[in-house]
Amino acid sequence: MMAAAVAGQRGLRVLLIDHATKLGEKIRISGGGRCNFTNLEATDGRGFLSANPAYCRSALARYTPQDFLRLLRQHRVSWHEKHRGQLFCDTSSEAIINLLQRECEAGSVHWRMGCQVHGVTRQETSAGVLFEVAAGHGTVRAPQLVIATGGMALPQLGATDFALQLARQFGLKVVEPRPALVPLTFPDETWLRFRPLAGAALEVDIATGSGRRAGRFREDLLFTHRGLSGPAVLQISSYWEPGQPLRIALVPEESDLAATLIAAKAGNRQQLGHYLTQWLPRRLVEPWLIQAGLAEQASKRMADLPDRVLRQLSKDLQQWQIVPGGTAGYRKAEVMRGGVDTRQLEQQSGQAKAVPGLYFIGEAVDVTGWLGGYNFQWAWASAVACGRALRSSMP
Repeated sequence: MMAAAVAGQRGLRVLLIDHATKLGEKIRISGGGRCNFTNLEATDGRGFLSANPAYCRSALARYTPQDFLRLLRQHRVSWHEKHRGQLFCDTSSEAIINLLQRECEAGSVHWRMGCQVHGVTRQETSAGVLFEVAAGHGTVRAPQLVIATGGMALPQLGATDFALQLARQFGLKVVEPRPALVPLTFPDETWLRFRPLAGAALEVDIATGSGRRAGRFREDLLFTHRGLSGPAVLQISSYWEPGQPLRIALVPEESDLAATLIAAKAGNRQQLGHYLTQWLPRRLVEPWLIQAGLAEQASKRMADLPDRVLRQLSKDLQQWQIVPGGTAGYRKAEVMRGGVDTRQLEQQSGQAKAVPGLYFIGEAVDVTGWLGGYNFQWAWASAVACGRALRSSMP
């Protein structure tokens, strides 16, 4: 919708084809129904993953969160900052959908909703190169074709691998796709002892990988019946590779927890279990001590605990390592990582270098943002870059 609106308002004749019967379903459900439509920090390549990290910087620099906010002000959409630069609608996600629809109307964009695409071909004609789209409402021919169909996350809303299929059809490489911003799951034998913690949440420091592929975040973690979720895990899932451990500090505000625990012993009549509740949720303390083999220490007074026990406890809390068995899959993922290889696309527009007139933008390409509005900002920025680059006629 953003790309169509920009192109249409430049005077181009635009047809928007959507296989869905309801407009903007992914927008509608995002941000708990209030749409985390951008992030104030999403102004350059920081916060985005790609095999070609420099690719996204041009579009993001040319269309910033402030540019999108100006559009919201024009349409009188009110918003608020919730957390770490994350911006949400004051009302509902419908405000963003309505805004985009009005922008398309201002560009006289033609719509075909609930329209399945059965095939795409590229033909040489006397008038130049034309793309022929065989669709449910008839065949369409155009000199330029923009693929803005997203990735495979949330197939229950109609998401498919259409963009990747089409890219491969035209000889473009695809960076192997996988679920991202997704809960991580564990084998039953690993997770059995943690299931009693389901529902417990706390802020942690979480990391995985090494070198240029390393990721690290301080966010909230949530224990579930199948594994780990919450913002911390959704973030780290984009960096996690199968077989890698997660490294988790459950008390991130203490740089030397062992020293803190030992210093607290003097004359301290508090039980260990009670003392730990200053950092850990109460319902987490006892099960954690049990799985750590320290259940018998829970009721002992701090003053009576040997230093070695406190050092062991500190290590267990601050250097917890656990290897996920996999992810919760595309049905639970917020986005897809990977996609059309951006090394084959023009940075200024998203046009395929080897296939003039064919463009790929948004989640369909190998650019994946952090949680918290980054992926929406990439959608807006890449769409505007493309919409501005489309020509009124092909050479």
